[in-house]
Amino acid sequence: MKTEIKSSQSVHGLKPNCLSFSEVLAQSFAVIAPTTIPASNIGLIVALSGNGAWLSFLIGLVGLCFVSININQFASRSASPGSLYSYITKGLGATAGVICGWSLVLAYLFTGMSVLCGFANFSGIFIGHLGIHPSSITLLAIGAGISWYAAYKDIQLSAVAMLWMEAASLFLIVVLCIIIWAHKGFALDMSQLTLSGVTPGNIATGLVLVMFGFSGFESATSLGDEAKKPLRTIPKAVMGSVILAGLFFVSTTYIEVLGFSGTGISITETEEPLGFLSQQIGLGFLGELVALGALFSFFACILGSINPAARVAFLMARHGLFHSSLGNAHAANKTPHVAVTLCSLLTFLVPALMSFFHIKLFDCMGYLGSICSYGFLTVYILISVAAPVYLCKMNKLRLLDIVFSVLAVGFMMIPIFGSVGIPGNSLFPVPEAPYNIFPYLFLAYLFISCGWFLIKKQRSPHLATGMQQRVDEIHASFADRNNY
Repeated sequence: MKTEIKSSQSVHGLKPNCLSFSEVLAQSFAVIAPTTIPASNIGLIVALSGNGAWLSFLIGLVGLCFVSININQFASRSASPGSLYSYITKGLGATAGVICGWSLVLAYLFTGMSVLCGFANFSGIFIGHLGIHPSSITLLAIGAGISWYAAYKDIQLSAVAMLWMEAASLFLIVVLCIIIWAHKGFALDMSQLTLSGVTPGNIATGLVLVMFGFSGFESATSLGDEAKKPLRTIPKAVMGSVILAGLFFVSTTYIEVLGFSGTGISITETEEPLGFLSQQIGLGFLGELVALGALFSFFACILGSINPAARVAFLMARHGLFHSSLGNAHAANKTPHVAVTLCSLLTFLVPALMSFFHIKLFDCMGYLGSICSYGFLTVYILISVAAPVYLCKMNKLRLLDIVFSVLAVGFMMIPIFGSVGIPGNSLFPVPEAPYNIFPYLFLAYLFISCGWFLIKKQRSPHLATGMQQRVDEIHASFADRNNY
């Protein structure tokens, strides 16, 4: 049996073979940031899906399991810092790869921005209890600055920090939710189970923010150079993060909506739902601990978003798509330090600008989270189309692979359809402003970025060929390897 050849050097100048499976899983979990949904963002999703919020999460879980299967067709055979950008380039060619690359960069950056707003909003409320009231821009700068330092300094430092912060937060929330449900006598909430007052349009529209909730589960694929046994650890992290996060989301959403029933307070207007529920059951101190854990989780997600955004931009720069300086790795830290710095700066500037124009941080979180979802949805559809094409080229395509591809694309079309809606249709209404314009803003972004690539390709005829060749070289380097 062949074994994977271990290299003491990364061809990209990054730190090789340094991350264990738990640390790789931590990268995906950090971007998903499961703590932030029940601790802060759940009201945004319930506002769209109503009593069907748990079902929106369940549909998201099933759909993304199919997407994970398609991602792992590549991840089990090749690994690089380029994440799904290099996979889609391998399967569908340079143009599709560029669409993926730009979509991923936007998706990760806007995830970081959204969660940075959540961090500033949540920390402002938390320390406000102590009589301290710093400005929003100060809190945004603190979150972005600390995240930049960790990402700039050491990927292992980043991974270990994310692992422990998220694990502690999840444990506290699970304990609190069990106590809340016990306080309700482990009751069955028939209004949720029968989807009272819920339309298909509610479920579909809610799926847009559900995708934001799951977004980044695939970010472990950006650690191709740094993971130990990448052809084993990365596929396990991709699938494992979807399943674990999905079960967590479905159960906590059900319990929190149940917990708010009969309180006279709407979960959609509550920025600290678990804090409120902990007060209702007389365990306010536990709510404070959860709030503290959520702060760390927000931070872990900012850091977790900057890491893959920087690595995708890093590889795209080395392929001639961005300025060459973004493709430099730090000689001592072995991190893509220039790309990390630029991504961190952008992550701070956009929310700071929105805050300057007096847009509430809680609203910013929803707006930026919705926009980033379209980037992820585009990438998930492309990878699901690319997988059977890739397998066909290797003469390994099975009927089951086509079924997985079709199912994945079908599930991803539900939130896209829901985000556009049908004018005048009560079952699938057009979302309220400004959510109704976000799909078109994203399409404009893709149009501009693709137009830029086509112009660049005309000026440099060998650009696309060079991209494809470099991706093929990465893939070929794994062709004769097999993890043990």
